[in-house]
Amino acid sequence: MATIAFFGTLRSWEEGVIREHLSDHTLLFYPTPLSPSFIPEEAKEADIISVFVDAQVSADVIAAFPRLKGIVTRSTGYDHIDLEAAAERGIVVANVPSYGENTVAEHAFGLLLALSKRIVDGYDMLRQRGEYDPSRLTGFDLKGKTLGVVGTGRIGQHAIRIGNGFQMRVLGYDAYPRKELEAELGFRYVDSLEELLRQVNVLTLHVPYLPSTHHLINRDNIRLLPKGAVIINTSRGPVVETEALFAALVDGHLGGAGLDVVEEEGFIKDELNLLAHGSAEQHNLRVALMNHKLIDMPNVIVTPHSAFNTREALERILRTSLEDIDAILQGSPVNVVEPPQGRV
Repeated sequence: MATIAFFGTLRSWEEGVIREHLSDHTLLFYPTPLSPSFIPEEAKEADIISVFVDAQVSADVIAAFPRLKGIVTRSTGYDHIDLEAAAERGIVVANVPSYGENTVAEHAFGLLLALSKRIVDGYDMLRQRGEYDPSRLTGFDLKGKTLGVVGTGRIGQHAIRIGNGFQMRVLGYDAYPRKELEAELGFRYVDSLEELLRQVNVLTLHVPYLPSTHHLINRDNIRLLPKGAVIINTSRGPVVETEALFAALVDGHLGGAGLDVVEEEGFIKDELNLLAHGSAEQHNLRVALMNHKLIDMPNVIVTPHSAFNTREALERILRTSLEDIDAILQGSPVNVVEPPQGRV
């Protein structure tokens, strides 16, 4: 019998499925994300921990679990886990490689449609102010516009399909392009990110967060986008340099942005608690302030990292996470995330 600790909010139906599936084991549930400041004493004896992307599984956190055999993240991304520290201890890290390529791509286009059709503005006008004036809600068509898709993995491929459905001209950029996808999906790769930026009206980002993608869109290249272009980010906040995005929106170079993720989103999520009890010095307060200003901009729509959040996707995440746990318990792990080569 193993002890398995689950961190981060789980819905009641998810917890019920987990309890039924793992009824032979000791199960611990904590709605608070695992972090250096939250490591419950009884959880330290866990053999397996399950976390979400809001966790901070640093080397110090890993060291607090002497019996740990596996870390299962209920996400595709794993940048919140210190892979090197886990590997040094022989701890398996497993993720959910695929759960929502359509789910996240649909959310990206939901943000784009909300911007292009001024849906939030119209809702506020009627619901909040009781006004009825469509002349102030002029948007733009997607048909005929050029869509740039950065990252042509599972989610990016679905974004390409949706873009084609809107009769957009679709260009793609990927550090490791799969040329056979061009004919299959109906788009064209370009050779560099800079070439892509110069040509697109809408830029949608679907890359993992890695050292190579940190501030992939930044002050040096953001103004290569044509004036009036729109950025959609449903990948990870630090893929876009906040200061560059903010400046390009303020001076009108960009026409808008749809953001499901932002830098310092952890600070936004729990800023009152962090300021009262945590260490604000660990955060970039300038970026946090810009995030608040972005939220208030009429041509920016921000959602709270919820692109994954459909019942179907949650069911897929839970099913795969339980498979990951079963496999670790059986000594034959699946969906294993390896640390970068040469660093361990």
